Amino acid sequence: MARIRAGLLSLRDLFATAWWIFLIVGIGFVIAFQFVQPAPPTRIVITTGGQAGAYYQFAQRYAAILAKNDITLVVKDSAGSLENIERLKKDEAQVGFVQGGVVPPKDDPDAEDDSGLLSLGSLFYEPVWVFYRGDHDLTRLTDLRGKRIAIGQEGSGVRQLAQQLLQANEIPAGDKLVPLSGLKAAEELQQGRIDAAFVIAAENAPVVQVLLRSPGIKLMSFEQSGAYQRRFPFLTKLTFPHGVADLVRDFPPQDIKVLAPTANLIIRDDLHPALQMLLLQAAAEVHGKTGFFQDAGEFPAYKDQMLPLSAEAARYYKSGPPFLQRYLPFWLAVLVDRLIVLLVPIVALLIPLLKVAPAIYTWRVRSKVFRCYGELKFLEDDLTHHFDPARLDDYRNRLDALDAEAVALRVPLGFTDLVYTLREHVNLVRGILDKREAQK
Repeated sequence: MARIRAGLLSLRDLFATAWWIFLIVGIGFVIAFQFVQPAPPTRIVITTGGQAGAYYQFAQRYAAILAKNDITLVVKDSAGSLENIERLKKDEAQVGFVQGGVVPPKDDPDAEDDSGLLSLGSLFYEPVWVFYRGDHDLTRLTDLRGKRIAIGQEGSGVRQLAQQLLQANEIPAGDKLVPLSGLKAAEELQQGRIDAAFVIAAENAPVVQVLLRSPGIKLMSFEQSGAYQRRFPFLTKLTFPHGVADLVRDFPPQDIKVLAPTANLIIRDDLHPALQMLLLQAAAEVHGKTGFFQDAGEFPAYKDQMLPLSAEAARYYKSGPPFLQRYLPFWLAVLVDRLIVLLVPIVALLIPLLKVAPAIYTWRVRSKVFRCYGELKFLEDDLTHHFDPARLDDYRNRLDALDAEAVALRVPLGFTDLVYTLREHVNLVRGILDKREAQK
């Protein structure tokens, strides 16, 4: 029991000594907590394109990757890039695929962007495929004048770009331009109800694969690809290599020049940084392989600068995934990253304060004893220089009171030697008093 009481006493003295340290560190924690990022949401929405398109298929693969990290990615189909941008601005989705060139360049490149949207980078090339029927090879869009052309649905990126290209070739809008896209446009072209179709999609998109293998359907090679690239900077001229689509059928029978914007992953600027990093890692896994038009590791990359690059994406392209996410599960990496901020009060406040705490604690305990020594010293001086025999009883009472006070002192076991030393000194002064009494 004595040890327990001594231990409780030590704890009481420690708290009485260090309460201000815990108060300062507590205030530091409260301030640091204001800078802690909230936990990322477990559900986000991505807006894609038609369910038969590449955007939708890629989003499904993203969803499977994010699901391994307990993040639900809800995939919503749409009419295309323009609708995706509207959904992002209205916060109906947090992530979206957007075709390059859809967002017009700013008149002043140095003006601050206020769209509320950021880019995570380009994901892959989206060739502008112009499929057509006919006996003659077509190499210029002017050859399509007067023909029925599928240019995509309202709100789609393919429609916007097709209209730009046709307008540049002085082909006016009219009844000949049909609002069809995807597999529906492919079916109409196969049946001969239209003469040509603009398709903007990755080479592995179902509509592209269907038309590449359709008898009687040809693919236009852009003879003026260099000129288009100069006039439309968001376009890249690419070569569809001879035989790459089908080695057995030797298709295409020669190299074909195509134009391509890039598909871009666009986010709202308030998307949690940890989710941005997770999306970039998913993009690298899905789009980082070799393709018809790209080398391994070429994507994702910041190729189309229609929107500012996210700061998280800039760090990713410079240094790769965050250190913690490389070696820890996503949820644990996020938790540790959040808690690191709370280590600041410990490093900056608690450790330095704890270094001085033992000295303060020792001083506090010893001060109880030193107060008695002050009274004892005063009494000793009184006996040595101002002894008054009439005050003998007063001297003895004062000594007895000091001895009783010493016995009553509650100090930790490590400091009990101070108490016994004090009592010895009280007895020493009592001896002086006895001598003075004997001399009177």
